[in-house]
Amino acid sequence: MFLKILYFIFISVLIQFSIATVLILFGKGKKPTPDEGGLAFNELFFDYTNLPQLHTFETRDGKKMTYRRYSAQADTVIILVHGSGWHSQYFLPLAEFISSEGLAQVYTPDLRGHGPTPERRGDVNYIDQLEDDLADLIAIIRKDHPSAMLIVGGHSSGGGLVIRFAGSRYGKQADAYVLLSPFLKYNAPTMRPNSGGWAHAYTGRIAGLTILNMMGIHWFDYLPAIEFNMPEEARDGTETLLYSHRLNTAYAPRNYKKDLSAITQPVLVVAGMADDAFIAEQFEPVISQYTTVQVKLLPDLTHMGVVVSPEVHPVFKDWLEGLGKR
Repeated sequence: MFLKILYFIFISVLIQFSIATVLILFGKGKKPTPDEGGLAFNELFFDYTNLPQLHTFETRDGKKMTYRRYSAQADTVIILVHGSGWHSQYFLPLAEFISSEGLAQVYTPDLRGHGPTPERRGDVNYIDQLEDDLADLIAIIRKDHPSAMLIVGGHSSGGGLVIRFAGSRYGKQADAYVLLSPFLKYNAPTMRPNSGGWAHAYTGRIAGLTILNMMGIHWFDYLPAIEFNMPEEARDGTETLLYSHRLNTAYAPRNYKKDLSAITQPVLVVAGMADDAFIAEQFEPVISQYTTVQVKLLPDLTHMGVVVSPEVHPVFKDWLEGLGKR
């Protein structure tokens, strides 16, 4: 009887492994083309003359990660995490406003696998590494600002990472969270198909690799799992348009419902009604099921506009000043 049980277990594992292998090999799908839409990257074509220089901090594995700092005479610190495909540069107008108004000191890290000169573009070493890197940056900030109110925020996939962080063992390290049009899940009610033409996920391969991950097998997590449709005129060599499975997984909530449910701190969600990747009207009814949230929807703003438009500034000012009073 015992041998029969072992036999059935072996056959079951073999079948799962075979299915996963087929999905991994043939689950790539059709590549996106420029005419399939995409995001309004032209909104990021502005003057970067005042962009602060990059600084470095050391992570627990001894690697140097880069970030920009916008100083202010404030006892509040906000970390802003960029979205997929690019790096922290485009936070310039928002970070300058927050710091120049004395609302907060702003840190904008380039996530591992991104930025002008990453060690391995589009990849990390293991699935939870982006959270660990963010926690390492927070530890360094806390040494310099031990009594500061610390806010963690993110845009798009960066918002997804922040939700993942909030649901992790590090979640209580932040005093508040701000999410700019955050990614929740590929099939969440907030999603447009393929993020409005921006993202092309290798759905079959991701399914196959997920099966292997559930079996404790991570041998093939380095394989490409998603690519992005950035127009040629927006590319300058610092973009990251192909992610490994482990980076793609690391950048998203584990389970957005559970991760959001873990948040007890104040949460602000900001989105534009003209968002070309997500359905802005769905953020409040979806997120409010799991945590207390303040949602601001701004007319006519796109997915990129919610970061770079001056219309976002008074929303941040009111919210940050309100947090200070609390």
